[in-house]
Amino acid sequence: MLKTRDLHEVPALFDLVSHPEVFPYVRHKAATCDEYYFITRQTMEAEENGELISRTILDEYGQPIGTINLFDIQDNYGFLATWIGKPYFGMGYNKPAKEQFFNEVFFERSIEAIFMKVRKTNTRSLKAVLKLPYAALANTIYPQVYEQINPQEAIYDLFVITKDHFISYQQFANAEQLATDEEVS
Repeated sequence: MLKTRDLHEVPALFDLVSHPEVFPYVRHKAATCDEYYFITRQTMEAEENGELISRTILDEYGQPIGTINLFDIQDNYGFLATWIGKPYFGMGYNKPAKEQFFNEVFFERSIEAIFMKVRKTNTRSLKAVLKLPYAALANTIYPQVYEQINPQEAIYDLFVITKDHFISYQQFANAEQLATDEEVS
């Protein structure tokens, strides 16, 4: 479902990221495929320098369908940015990709919290984040971060996923699965 970024996937990802329902919401915008090659190369170099973590989201056939990234990493936290191409909206790729990514950053890296800033007018992203049982609205929990992402006016809501909340969710989900398996057998 996830893989490290490489330049071979740029043409397929550029076609997806260029869609008008995706493009306005991505962090790094490219008007041409050549620009997207450049941005992807910069992303790969930044990951090598420990500045971010970036993965390509794949469908069940191994085709690239979007990206998931942790930007601005400092003091064991970073900001999440995810996009999935329009043909894959509503097909159930978002949550499993996030959970696989969170497993990597929380258990293989030293990340303690992941922030998500979601434009208050982006209903698709707001609905997606509200489906994550381990995410919490953080506008008042982290007021300094909220003010940092909204310096002039309140454009974004801030959400947080802490390592502790994610571990608790996984333990609960695993216990629930064990109980279900026991009832069936």
